[in-house]
Amino acid sequence: MNRTLIIILSLITISAFGQKNPTEEAQPIVEEGKLLYRSEMAAWYGTDLFLEKYNNRENIGGYFSYTANDTSKCIFFSKTENPIVIGTISFDSTYDINTAKTDLSERKFTENETDLYIIRKLSLAEINSDTLFKTYNNTRLNLIPLINGKEKKVYVLTGPQKNGVVIFGNDYLLTFDKDNKLTHKKQLHKNIIPIYYGGEEEKDKQIEGAMHSHLPETGDFITATDVCTLMLYEKFAKWKTHNVVTKKYLNIWNCETDQLTVISMDAVEKINKDQEKRKKKKKK
Repeated sequence: MNRTLIIILSLITISAFGQKNPTEEAQPIVEEGKLLYRSEMAAWYGTDLFLEKYNNRENIGGYFSYTANDTSKCIFFSKTENPIVIGTISFDSTYDINTAKTDLSERKFTENETDLYIIRKLSLAEINSDTLFKTYNNTRLNLIPLINGKEKKVYVLTGPQKNGVVIFGNDYLLTFDKDNKLTHKKQLHKNIIPIYYGGEEEKDKQIEGAMHSHLPETGDFITATDVCTLMLYEKFAKWKTHNVVTKKYLNIWNCETDQLTVISMDAVEKINKDQEKRKKKKKK
């Protein structure tokens, strides 16, 4: 077996000896990122389907999406003082628009939908009143409300309005209590990180992947917003991997399997030194 691969496998399984396995430690982040992805996919395709079939555009007050069990839904609500649901687009895990279910019947919000609507509305008010939140040309801020167990959050991602670019960073997290009161807000990445793909210079070469780095305040691991962004755009960019480098870890995202492997930077240094030794031996 390749010596470098042996080193990687040994370091990944080190938790068997009583130490923390960083890959396992990061799994809750990955799962939350996948929830965000499912919500955004429902919003992407649900918006097009709804607008194709709903004629009274002046009655549309907005929309939000969420996942319940194996179904992702995009909910559209009325532009009234007390909004009601005016359309529901439901998707299975394939997000196939041909099998999506469209329901244009009007109804009240469910209890869960009421909470999602409220925390999204409050977050939008924060964005419009606090200079913490930044906007850039050719981008838009996407709000993703998320209720997972007892946790109530709204993630804010920056999405591109031009093709050929993936945007990491300029993302935020707002946290709410059980009564839907804002308890905390923070910027996840301290900058905006556009990564371009599909340009003229890339046409004649295969781009295996890309990378970006995190400042210490962003944390040791890939973020849930990173995972969501990667799953949304990785197939368009035709990446095989994307690396997120932090002070402590190398986070390796497999764009083909949507799995994360985390290796300590100490381990990366050992691997690099081992490869240098092998190169020197070959030159002799």
